[in-house]
Amino acid sequence: MAHIDIDEGLYSRQLYVLGHDAMRHMGEANVLICGMKGLGVEVAKNIILAGVGSVTIQDTGTTEWSDLSSQFYLKESDLGKNRAICSEKHLARLNSHVRLSTHTETLNKEFLDNFQVVVLTDSSFEEQLSVAAFCHSNNIKYILADTKGLCGQLFCDFGEKFVVKDIDGEPPSVSMIASVSKGNPGIVTCTDDQGTFTDGMRVIFSGVQGMTELNSCAPTEIKVIDSYSFSICDTSNFSEYEKCGVATEVKETKTLSFISLDAAVEEVMRDTELLVLTSFGNVQRARSLHLGFRALQEFKQKYSRLPKPRNQEDAELLLAMAKQHSAAAQFDELDEAVVRKLSLCARGNLAPINAFIGGLAAQEVMKACSGKFTPLKQWLYFDALECLPDQEDNDKGLTEEACAPRNTRYDGQIAVFGSDFQEKLTKQRYFLVGAGAIGCELLKNFALIGLGAGEGGHITVTDMDSIERSNLNRQFLFRSEDIGKQKSEVAAEAVRKINPSMNITPHQNRLCQESEGIYTHQFYSSLDGVAAALDNVEARVYLDERCVQYQKPMLEGGTLGGKGHTLVVVPHLTESYGPASTSGQKDIPLCTLKHFPHRIEHTLQWAREQFEGLFKHTPENVNQYLSDDEFWARTVGRGEAEAFEVVEAVYRSLKDRPHDWQDCVAWARLKWESFYNNDIAQLLFCFPPDHVTSSGLPFWTGAKKCPHPLTFDPANTTHMDFIAASAYLYGQIYGISGSTDRNDMMKILEGVHVPEFHPNTSETIAVTDEELESREERKDVDKDELHELKQKLSSLQPDSQKCRTFPLEFEKDDDRNFHMDFIVAASNLRAENYDIPAADRHKSKLIAGRIIPAIATTTAATSGLMCLELYKLVQGHQHISSFRNSFINLASSYYFMLQPCKDAGFKVAGKEYSLWDKLLVQGRKEGQEEMTVEELLKNVKENYNLTITGLYYGPSVLYSDHMNHAARLKQRVSEVVQMATKTEIPAHKQMLEIMPSFAEDEDCEKVPPVSYVFR
Repeated sequence: MAHIDIDEGLYSRQLYVLGHDAMRHMGEANVLICGMKGLGVEVAKNIILAGVGSVTIQDTGTTEWSDLSSQFYLKESDLGKNRAICSEKHLARLNSHVRLSTHTETLNKEFLDNFQVVVLTDSSFEEQLSVAAFCHSNNIKYILADTKGLCGQLFCDFGEKFVVKDIDGEPPSVSMIASVSKGNPGIVTCTDDQGTFTDGMRVIFSGVQGMTELNSCAPTEIKVIDSYSFSICDTSNFSEYEKCGVATEVKETKTLSFISLDAAVEEVMRDTELLVLTSFGNVQRARSLHLGFRALQEFKQKYSRLPKPRNQEDAELLLAMAKQHSAAAQFDELDEAVVRKLSLCARGNLAPINAFIGGLAAQEVMKACSGKFTPLKQWLYFDALECLPDQEDNDKGLTEEACAPRNTRYDGQIAVFGSDFQEKLTKQRYFLVGAGAIGCELLKNFALIGLGAGEGGHITVTDMDSIERSNLNRQFLFRSEDIGKQKSEVAAEAVRKINPSMNITPHQNRLCQESEGIYTHQFYSSLDGVAAALDNVEARVYLDERCVQYQKPMLEGGTLGGKGHTLVVVPHLTESYGPASTSGQKDIPLCTLKHFPHRIEHTLQWAREQFEGLFKHTPENVNQYLSDDEFWARTVGRGEAEAFEVVEAVYRSLKDRPHDWQDCVAWARLKWESFYNNDIAQLLFCFPPDHVTSSGLPFWTGAKKCPHPLTFDPANTTHMDFIAASAYLYGQIYGISGSTDRNDMMKILEGVHVPEFHPNTSETIAVTDEELESREERKDVDKDELHELKQKLSSLQPDSQKCRTFPLEFEKDDDRNFHMDFIVAASNLRAENYDIPAADRHKSKLIAGRIIPAIATTTAATSGLMCLELYKLVQGHQHISSFRNSFINLASSYYFMLQPCKDAGFKVAGKEYSLWDKLLVQGRKEGQEEMTVEELLKNVKENYNLTITGLYYGPSVLYSDHMNHAARLKQRVSEVVQMATKTEIPAHKQMLEIMPSFAEDEDCEKVPPVSYVFR
């Protein structure tokens, strides 16, 4: 394969999903996409962002009103013009690395032969069959994608011998080895829980010392014994294991055979292995849709049109055709209701459906180009017919007249839901939190469906981040000239171009307690719903709490590589997002970071903490000391041990402040010596390699890898990488710069005096073996030492202007700033101390930068599913069976939709309550004073028949009949809150959520809160 340079700055997040090899293969592929309606442009957008070699868009048709319902690059001024020509300039701006061309003629074999992958959308059955046959015969990967109203169809044919190089895209399982026994079979014991290893998996070994035969073994099949061990081959005749080693999973390839379209059309009615199911769809439903789509093709060929929206006669004609196909296939389980609904909405053109099917189809293109991930084999049918009005409404209002075209941009949507629903959509008021990848996709869909685009309607979007280059690969509303601008502002302007009627206001606020003065009771009360496009759990939990408090529905979605999930929260119907899960990633114990690292994750976390301490926290503390008279009091308040560390760092920073570049290089050299020689030598002085515990067991065993000091070598690239990065960053915080040329630095290093190390003998008894493992090791400090350090710091009398420092915020994506250079070098040197295999820059950036792998296809599909739930919310569906939460994995072609869970509920005094129930109390009526605590208790008793025995606001006790609170009964509720919390209630706050306890049921774990409106 020819070498193709990969723009890692642009594709950084996608590279963690696909890998370099897959990206290079994609960079060589020429892809043809036929049809530039909403589905076709969605596929094109996603694969252009992904970075295939070239894309040709083909369309012989012209823009119609219904196209504007889902084709985000077409405008009213494009009516009557070729869709491909109109879309070209917009698609070309998505990615300068992708060659883009247009074709407005019909397809022929000579033209098709130029491509490795062909995608057909919006095509006739005859064209599908002829193109598919040519592609199958000429080893061209073929993908058929189609959407009709609320239904979608996808088919793949990648030839008779398609090699899948990585079936799931998951990183290979890796485990550090603690021991290997001699025996048949040999038993490998790992340092950590290796729950990702499974029976039958094959592994290779590297870095094993002693039993070196393992390092040259072919991939070896394993059998799991328990969480920490597995068996391998016969090791009886191998050498004795000494230490170290890594077991790494070998990802196996798989060869798949596809049948051609003409055969698959019939075979799918007999062979379920040709059908990828989405849950809530079963084999009967999927096959009924298959026959329905075939009938649609026949109907269109016969009548030169699709069935009219909501036309019952056309529906019966289509059903009759589907029955004929069903009889021919000897299929007696045709779901007539599904076929009939397909007919009634077949002319629909819906952005959310196109986003979902387009995301899946684009991922199949990428699989075809790269061999990465498991392809769809071979049919997928999806429907969201539950979006139609509830059955009890009997499709109320959905008449042929209501769904007829009106020559508006929403005609494709009106064909499915009618004009009244369209008007309701435009009047919605929604709050979107996040304008990143999912946020951009949601805003695009909002603009296309017309959410908030009418009188009284409005979208508020907030995102505090600015646009970075790495965003451009998946946040498709942004362009290179937008880098540095605010995401929310650029996104708002971009969707106004899609739909000029959009009423949208961008904000740059973080959603948290501090912004409650902006997002007030009045703000939430004016909303119809909330959409969460957030990248962290804490913000989701906070937003969820606000939605529960103000009784607002919430749409939530997230992605991780090829995986996506959606959640719909419906007041008084479903459970909420809920509190943060405790099953997240475990924190690394402090003793592991400081003394016992045994995985590269440990050394990377250690390096990140060194960066924060040296180049961020210490200079911040210096600036605070120079400008804040309360510095000493604030610092001592942290505790004497921590205060000593902070003050000592400030003292040394001011006392040893560098004057020039030579001082910075010298500091870096001494820091190298401290980290990788002296600190390790000191640890080994306290706990020698042959040290045993008080129980007589070896100290350095299992997860405790015995380290060894390093000797500085200027010829070692990693050693000099550390010096260059450390000196540069140290100089940055003091405003000093200099040459990082290795020859220049080596000349400076020749003059640096490195003192001989002498172990601190007092540390041999500082802690016991057990204490070293179980507690945070802190230097014991008494008040006299702290006072002495304060005096030394005061004696420096620094100039507050001249001694000001410039703290650094860690930035992983700018390769010019040496931040990642420091992390990689610092981590790998520490890894060398402990015989841990080093990590390259790519892997180090992923772990230390806490990067979430991301790809545009998953984002598009996830946002499409979220907007399908939006349809239901706006319609006011009242049956939980209508709603769907989803979990998808595009890498493994896994699509799981399930009904949301109903809130579990709870009882108080024999009455059922849910998390949505509040005890609403109007604390102040117009023209009257605010009620007292006593009046609040009386109000709850009269209206809810509950006797309050206690009131709590956060951790503060407002009232308790077990305490001496009689005087508080006569005070205003807000006055008691301020008195108990010792803080004023912000002027914007109109409602207080107060937690009560009741005499009727003192032992209940949950109670409904009192929503006390007092302003």
